[in-house]
Amino acid sequence: MLDILTSILSKVDADYGDIRYEIKKEVIISFNGRELTQLSSNSTDGYVLRVLKNGGLSSVAFTNKKAVKKVIAWAEQNALLISRNIDKPVTLAKSKTTVDCFLPELTEDPQQICIDEKLELTRKYNNIPLKQSKIATTNISYREVIRDKYFASTEGSKIRESLTTTRINGFIVSRDGTLIQNVRVGIGGSNGFAALRNQEEEFEKRTSIARQLLNADSVKAGVYNAILNQSLAGVFTHEAFGHFSEADLLENNLSMRRKMKIGAKLGNDALNIIDDPTIPNTLGFYKYDDEGTKAKPTQLMKNGALTGRLHSRRTAAAFNEPLSGHCIAEDYRYAPIIRMGNIFIQSGNNSFDNLLNRLGNGLYVLDAKGGQTSGENFTFGAQYGYLVTNGKLGKMVRDINIAGNLYKTLQHIYAIGDDVIMSKIGGCGKGQVNIRSCYGAPHILIADIVVGGT
Repeated sequence: MLDILTSILSKVDADYGDIRYEIKKEVIISFNGRELTQLSSNSTDGYVLRVLKNGGLSSVAFTNKKAVKKVIAWAEQNALLISRNIDKPVTLAKSKTTVDCFLPELTEDPQQICIDEKLELTRKYNNIPLKQSKIATTNISYREVIRDKYFASTEGSKIRESLTTTRINGFIVSRDGTLIQNVRVGIGGSNGFAALRNQEEEFEKRTSIARQLLNADSVKAGVYNAILNQSLAGVFTHEAFGHFSEADLLENNLSMRRKMKIGAKLGNDALNIIDDPTIPNTLGFYKYDDEGTKAKPTQLMKNGALTGRLHSRRTAAAFNEPLSGHCIAEDYRYAPIIRMGNIFIQSGNNSFDNLLNRLGNGLYVLDAKGGQTSGENFTFGAQYGYLVTNGKLGKMVRDINIAGNLYKTLQHIYAIGDDVIMSKIGGCGKGQVNIRSCYGAPHILIADIVVGGT
């Protein structure tokens, strides 16, 4: 296949060209309550051709190889048209020419597991909450996505990489009269089907939380000192901070670009944030991005100061900053855009008990439940929490929303736990869906966070 791609590129008349071919295989099994609502398996494939000519960068996605002559002509014509209608010509940062085949080792390749076994495992986990009283329903799904990717460029790169993602996730809904609560549950990863086995305890734990929420009080609105658990702290890192580390979202936002200047002191001295797609067995692991650039760890914040950004080849040249290998496409239908890989707050030196003692009185808030950002301001829902009095966990509370300003919050994170956890179920919907966009954090202690409730 790589020779075919190279042959196609030999017909391109441009300053630069690259082409990506991908076979995408997907299996979906879904339950709504006890009813099996979907069982599907499919395989699709296609190409994306990108052309840089006279400073115009264009891309064309196609599935019919017989149309390649027309596709090349369209891509070249579009690049010329773009070049005549932009203020500044596009340039690409230099990337090392690479020839490689990378097929990560899997602990049980899901392609070798029959669909009957996948169905029965999903059914087993779905039935765990349904056996309990006050569980109204569930919505649990198995999803498997395998992307077998081939990349070639006119610079001589030839790369094959395969990405496998498996997960079982969804909602558990509890009910008592007119009161309804729901809790998210999810297991999965990028290192094989074995990550889904023997996870009964996780579904039992989440079922218990869904039932406990029926007896919890709504949190009282106010300003609190709070500990965020790894899930919620990770979502904050991804949504509130991480997107402003993606150069394509920042480049035309002059206000945020001034604030997110490299070297700017944005956070507390205790705060260190990195994006590292090279960590094996994590959800966001990969070796090469969809521009053929080798992924590398990118330190985004060190001791509260901004130290780096995530880039494509285009934005790295525009910002005159180093390549990071963070340009990712959803699949063969899309040209790549800048995406987070594994973004996380790095470990501190505080145990959870130490954080509780330092907190004294406040809230312990757990697990993200939706939210939104508007510029530098954010609002996130939390699935549940606990009142903390004199460093001890107390009564469970629900209906929690936290809100704040990114820069004030970064300054108010004053203690970091030593217990980083990376998400098993990720995802990001920026422009395209990236199911492998992963986030993480240890427990973190924040002062003066606004909490909405009753």
